[in-house]
Parts: sequence; C-alpha cells; structure tokens
Amino acid sequence: MKRTIPTRLAFLTGAVAAALALSGCGASEVVDSAAPAAAGSGDTQYPLTIENCGHEVVFEAAPQRVASLDQNATEILLSLGLADRIVGTASWTDPILPSLAAANEDVPRLADNAPTYEVLLGSDPDFVTASFGRHYRAEGGVVSRERLAETGIPSYLSPTDCEDGVSINGGGTRTRPLTLDALYQEIRELAAVFDVSDRGEELLADLEKRTEEALQDVDLNGATVAFWFADTKTPYVAGGFGAPSLLASLTGMENAFADVPDDWPATGWEAFVDAEPQILVLGDLQRDRFPGDRLDDKIAFLESDPLARTMKAVQNRCFLALHGAEMNPSIRYVEGLEKIQEWARDAGECVAR
Repeated sequence: MKRTIPTRLAFLTGAVAAALALSGCGASEVVDSAAPAAAGSGDTQYPLTIENCGHEVVFEAAPQRVASLDQNATEILLSLGLADRIVGTASWTDPILPSLAAANEDVPRLADNAPTYEVLLGSDPDFVTASFGRHYRAEGGVVSRERLAETGIPSYLSPTDCEDGVSINGGGTRTRPLTLDALYQEIRELAAVFDVSDRGEELLADLEKRTEEALQDVDLNGATVAFWFADTKTPYVAGGFGAPSLLASLTGMENAFADVPDDWPATGWEAFVDAEPQILVLGDLQRDRFPGDRLDDKIAFLESDPLARTMKAVQNRCFLALHGAEMNPSIRYVEGLEKIQEWARDAGECVAR
C-alpha cells in the first residue's frame, strides 16, 4: 500500500506557518518552532539553547568560525550573509548557486566529499553544522557530536535529517513524509544562532514567493516518476518519504517507489523497469563518486543497456535533469520546482494516460 503524501495545499499552509515560528525568552532562550518570529538582528538572547535531534546545544555567543560539512548547509549560511564566518565546507555534489558564487569564493573547501576529523579540527571551528547525520557517526563518519562536545565545539544537524530524535541518514528510517517545515526550521534556527533573524525571514519570504510562482499552472496529472540519483550498477532511487517525493506531490506526479520508506534505497534494474515510471528524473551530479554520477553517463547507459532501453520513458526520452542538491532537502528545492515547471510545459507523451 502506498503511503499518503501531503497535498500541495497542506504543504504551503505548513510552510507559511513555519516561516512565522521563532521566539524565545528568559536567560537561556530556547528556539521554539511554535513561537512567533523574532524581529531581526540583535534579538537573540544568549545563552541560546536549541534542542536539536536529541541534543541540547548551548551557544554563549554567536559563533565566529563555523565549519559546514555539506553543500546544503553551506548554501544556507551563505544565503544568511555569513561567508566571513565560514572556515571550511565539504561534501559538494554541484556547482555553487550563481547568486552565491561571489560570497563563496574565499570559503575554504576542506574536501569535495567528507573531510577527516583532523582536517576538520585544522580549520579551528567554534561550531560545526551538517545536513546529513552520517558525518556524525562514531564509526565511518567525520566525528561524533559527543566528541565535538567534549572539545567544547557545539554541533548542529539539519532537522530535515531527523525524526523523533534519530538521524535518518545516520541509520534511522522515516515513518512520515518530509515537509518543508523542517528546512524552514533549520533556516530559522541558524539565523537565531548567528543573531541574523531578519536575514532568515527575508530568505524564507523569498523561498515562499518563488515556490508559489513555480507551482502556478503545474499539474502533471498523476504521471509516475522515478528519481535516479546515482550509480548504474545498483541505482539509488528516491523512496516515498523524502524530498523528491515532496517535489513530485507538489507538481502532480506520483513517485513510482512511494511505498519504500528509505530516502535513497539501492534497487536493481529489474525492479526499476517493472515500476514503469513515465518520467525519469536524472541526477545531474558534478562529481565522479559512483559510475553514472553525471547526466550524460546516465543517459548513455539508459539508451544502451538492453533492459533499461525497453522502458517507454527511455524511448520517448522523458528525461528531466535536476542537480543533486535540488533533490535534497535544501534551499535548492525551489530551483527543482522551477525546472519541473519549465519541463512540464512540453511534457506531451511523457504524461499521457
């Protein structure tokens, strides 16, 4: 049985509500997602305490040297005007947003993928943030949050990767669909941490406006879609509760793998073909970590593989390219919606029933 995905109206209502939710009081201010918005810079009261995915994080003052372990987190910091505070960034799948390119020029790249613990500490951070909990694994990650705390460095994990205090990417499994509320919460909380709440509200307002515009006159009539992120051998596809399913539901598509709870399960080509997606969203990744990371390699594989090329979606070239960050729960989701809107204007046979 396929799980229910939030409707477009429910999504937008939740997003609007989330954009208004920031306040605190008392000597140790706690960011409460149900509270009214702060007015702007200078409103954060320190010490600031944030409950973050099972961890209580205390900030005595605004961080001056933040290390970001993911592109998603880095682009939020840059969008908040915090380039001068970023001492290192890592784990990039795509080029920087053009609007952030100038601000990003002097930000040190610790690693294209995950840095080592030694490299991270070498940047001398007083705060570490990440989009994905895999970085905080004691084994196989960069460093555990507990170890950072022992050295006096507070850490933060995006709420988009947390459900009931457990990191999804760090080993958990979603039980309910992701909404933009979690991303908006991340923006509000980071803005509060750095005492730039006015900038956070401006960013949220821009995202809301662009989201509404990108959804105008877009309805792909329940066409089935498969999101292929990477790997030609065992393709990583989007499951039913993550960010791609949110893009699909907002634009009138149905995820062909909606009954799979994992964010990016690895599947076989037999299962992929059997799902019979009408539309193939292909990850246009600017990296070479897995075979088929790049868009051209994906298309070449689909059109040459004896099994994959039997799909009607391949024969009709029903391909929609999105950058990796646009399929992750990041501020780039809105670029994903805008690309879907543009593509849908000439969808033709790809959405015919």
